Amino acid sequence: MRLYAVVAASGFRRYATYRIATFAGIFTNTVFGFILAYTYVALWDERPGLGGYDQAQALTYVWLGQALLMTCAVMGGSFQDELIERIRTGDVAIDLYRPVDFQLWWLAGDLGRAAFHLLGRGVVPVVFGALAFDLALPSDPLVWPAFLLSVLLAVVVSFALRFLVALSAFWLLDGAGVVQMAMLVGLFFSGQLLPLTLFPGALGTLARALPWSSMLQVPADVLLGKHTGWGLVQAYAFQAGWAVALLALGRLLQGVATRRVVVQGG
Repeated sequence: MRLYAVVAASGFRRYATYRIATFAGIFTNTVFGFILAYTYVALWDERPGLGGYDQAQALTYVWLGQALLMTCAVMGGSFQDELIERIRTGDVAIDLYRPVDFQLWWLAGDLGRAAFHLLGRGVVPVVFGALAFDLALPSDPLVWPAFLLSVLLAVVVSFALRFLVALSAFWLLDGAGVVQMAMLVGLFFSGQLLPLTLFPGALGTLARALPWSSMLQVPADVLLGKHTGWGLVQAYAFQAGWAVALLALGRLLQGVATRRVVVQGG
């Protein structure tokens, strides 16, 4: 485990190196946060209590969305693109020879990346949002660690989904099409565009049952106090269940893909 902790720390330092990109990202997240916030204000002025949120909760949801956009890599990217490129060029053969677990290696690095983005591109936009709007941030200090645990599970679910997308390159070689499809699905079903509680009927039920809801909808509802007591345990179980299932599927496909690399001669 010490090795994976070092890999995670290395992932944190790697993204901390790109300071100009981080400042640009903070600016972008903040601008989009203001655009969405004023859109939500207009919408909630017309429909108070829409989706089960009052206006302060809806605005909090907006800024949490900006905070978790890069933390959970809702639009994809990070290790996913690098792994696809290594599969395309054949450099993945070097990765498979390493005396470490292939999946855990990439997971550890991605956890380091997520930790940096939560601090670098997550906290600052929320601070700007809190200064400009009346947000429904929790006063109970115990809610914050509960939220962070939910964010950790969200990052693991996000990693497992992107790992599956990256593995598709073993068969497709060019994963651009799958990446684009995954980005659109992630944006829509994570609740990044609108809270999933606004989706009507069967579509809403389906959206809240899919793994992408773990990446924003569930952590946001934990912070907003929608999940407490046994409901909070169920929310964690939902996220952990998808994380385990998707990681197991990724490990299964990894085994199949590894045999394919051997057949092709690396």
